[in-house]
Amino acid sequence: MRVFTSFDEIGEAVGEELGTSDWVAIDQERVNTFADATGDHQWIHVDEERAKAGPFGGTIAHGYLTLSLIPWLGSQVFSIETPGAKLNYGLNKVRFPNPVLVGQRLRLTVTLGDVVDLPAGKQVSLKHVIEIEGADKPACVAESIVLLLKP
Repeated sequence: MRVFTSFDEIGEAVGEELGTSDWVAIDQERVNTFADATGDHQWIHVDEERAKAGPFGGTIAHGYLTLSLIPWLGSQVFSIETPGAKLNYGLNKVRFPNPVLVGQRLRLTVTLGDVVDLPAGKQVSLKHVIEIEGADKPACVAESIVLLLKP
């Protein structure tokens, strides 16, 4: 795991691949729990019988479920332990090139993008690729932005 303890360390790592998380299996219980939390009970996610006859031969994870795994999987790859607050500033780009079938396994690779100086601290972009075990295309590609505030 890569640990950053200073703004200088972060600045020196621009463009560096920080690492890859462990694999995580996506099961129907996780998909159903996400559907309950978000109110998105579209049949392609939760109706196993109907989805068998659908375009993917079974249920698929919500794209936003896949996206929501980034903080947890990312915590296996790197940690920013600078003094001051760390704020999720948002996302610049998110794409879901490949659906995640229930039963598949995912993992995350993180690359440090740009680091921009701000009066209040740093703005850091992180490039995330969530791959599906054995698949040619990733499940999700996203660029997130984090604000690191000076103490």
